[in-house]
Amino acid sequence: MRALRLQTFLLTAAGAAALSTSAFAADDVIQTVQQDDPTEIADVVVRALPLGRAGDDVGSHVALLSGDELVHRRQSTLGDTLSGIPGVNSDTFGGGASRPVVRGQAAPRVKVLSEGAGLMDASEVSPDHAISGEPLLLEGIEILRGPSALLYGGGAIGGAVNLLDKKIPTRVPANGGEAVVEYRRGSVDNEEAGVVGATVGAGHFAVRIEAAARKADDYKVPDWDEPRLDGSYNETSTATLGASWIGSRGYLGAAYTEQTSRYGLAGHTHEYEGCHPHGDHLHCGGHDDHDHDGHDHEEGEEHDHDHGVPEVRLKSRRFDLRGELRDPLPGIENVRLRAGYTDYQHQELEEGVVSTTFTNEGYDGRIEVQHREIAGFKGVVGLQLSKSDFAAVGEESFLAPSTTKNTGLFVMEEYELGDWHFEGALRQEWQEASAIGLADTEHKPFSISGSAVWHFMPGWTGAVSLSRSQRAPSAQELYADGVHLATNTYEIGDSSLDVETANALELTLRKTAGSTTASVSAYHYIYDDYIFARTLDQFEDFRLIQYSQADATFTGVEGEVRQQLTPWLSATVFGDYVRGELKGGGGALPRIPAARVGVRAEAFSGPWSGDVEYSRTFKQNDIAAFERETPGYNMVNATVAYDVELAGVKSQVFLRGTNLLDELALNHASFLAETAPQRGRNLVVGVRARF
Repeated sequence: MRALRLQTFLLTAAGAAALSTSAFAADDVIQTVQQDDPTEIADVVVRALPLGRAGDDVGSHVALLSGDELVHRRQSTLGDTLSGIPGVNSDTFGGGASRPVVRGQAAPRVKVLSEGAGLMDASEVSPDHAISGEPLLLEGIEILRGPSALLYGGGAIGGAVNLLDKKIPTRVPANGGEAVVEYRRGSVDNEEAGVVGATVGAGHFAVRIEAAARKADDYKVPDWDEPRLDGSYNETSTATLGASWIGSRGYLGAAYTEQTSRYGLAGHTHEYEGCHPHGDHLHCGGHDDHDHDGHDHEEGEEHDHDHGVPEVRLKSRRFDLRGELRDPLPGIENVRLRAGYTDYQHQELEEGVVSTTFTNEGYDGRIEVQHREIAGFKGVVGLQLSKSDFAAVGEESFLAPSTTKNTGLFVMEEYELGDWHFEGALRQEWQEASAIGLADTEHKPFSISGSAVWHFMPGWTGAVSLSRSQRAPSAQELYADGVHLATNTYEIGDSSLDVETANALELTLRKTAGSTTASVSAYHYIYDDYIFARTLDQFEDFRLIQYSQADATFTGVEGEVRQQLTPWLSATVFGDYVRGELKGGGGALPRIPAARVGVRAEAFSGPWSGDVEYSRTFKQNDIAAFERETPGYNMVNATVAYDVELAGVKSQVFLRGTNLLDELALNHASFLAETAPQRGRNLVVGVRARF
């Protein structure tokens, strides 16, 4: 009888998982089974879905990264940690910041949640702003795509990423206490990182304390002008104190988290800070005779970019409140509360002097009430409230101080009929946005979705999902007006923007039992009034953009097929592809990730386990105006781990290698695809122990 190891796998609320042995299992993230048959699938509960179903009945496409696979794969940023999961990329920005890109969509269409409550940092405004969630302190990460993300509002119209943690205890440890300690070191950037966490409790009370810290230098880049990428360093520390009262019918707890970070802005230049618009054209320091088709300088022309590397110094203070009460009233099965308040600030320094200060103070909270079965229907109704006060003051104040308020009401119902499972959801939002000196705006986005899952034979399901989702424009899209040096743009907002509407169709086929398991999805999104940054003019690498609306489509496929070859060896084939373009011959949309395909082998023998993975990212030549093609590249990653128990302490030593071929890799989804390549060959050695 072996405890199952948790790995990256595609779920459909509980879906098929690639599971093998290990000393570790992520508490409260996934329910595992003790078994000898490696093809038996463990039940999984997706915490981001309020009905908390286990099994493959939910029609939406969900992915989970947890357990050992998360321990081995996590990096300094959330985007880098998730990149490689089918359908998920990242918009890398050096070593300090990267956000998830889901099916070709990034912020503000991909919402990052902390156990269901929004993070409220500044990462949605610009890709050089770090997401404040710390991968080292996570027990799991859920990625919701399609209709499953509808319950989290228009900001999740492209997907939602839910960070699972243990900062607020939901149970009292069986032996009065439990702890984890981890240390790791990387070669490509001389990274040193460590994490410690402990939960203690007695009676009805439990307390959690945890801390993580990392320090990394500029990372190495193969076949590059310089051996290291200037400004790719990162120093971050995070600490949390949480406590809960836990009873037989639920719990109520709170936590305080403080994070400080210092990282460089790779590729940042001040060469264009004097540029300003003149009508639909750019005027840059007297250079007004450039070619407005984007071919604006002679080949081989050089420019002085040596102005020093800017630095971000970040501080985030966050309070979380979570609770759950079972059977509070007749007819009510469960009430769940999730809320977070964040006081966020980061300063961008030039040669040691503060040039711009970004702040975001706000809250996001939701309450969900799950009713008992009524005429065969089970469901949940909920209310979500959020407010964000955002400001950018200084040289790069391209967005006036603004306030965004959002109220959302939602309902989700499910129904069983023979071999069929049906789901439906509605959400109505009211958003108010205002900025100093500019007109107030109001929008009322409405979203509706439905799905059907057919268990057409044992271990096989087919699912179809339909949705019509709406998103209100963000404050940046409404009110931006100024130079944004991180993306080399002058941004112009438009306060007359209307809601955008996505009509989506998704088809999924899954096999969840036997030696062969699989999950493959195809999707097509038709956007009415899609909001995008339209390039009006370009001077060298600097662009004049205006937020505009036009109809667009996104079409793609993603999935993986896993074969259990022997009780100790399995093989997986995986891949993804997405194409985003404006309708009516408008051409491709910018920064759409290139197609990928790969194979992975996993094995274990006694205390040993490991995997080796090869993937090919293809050349991206389906590009938008003013974009350049990026070449394809190969990526080889591998892991070997050894589990050992010493004096009752479960421990693991692991070695993880990434980009073992040491290839130059340009990420087309990044604003810095050509100026900030991905890391070269990296070897990370780590040790982790649970008490």
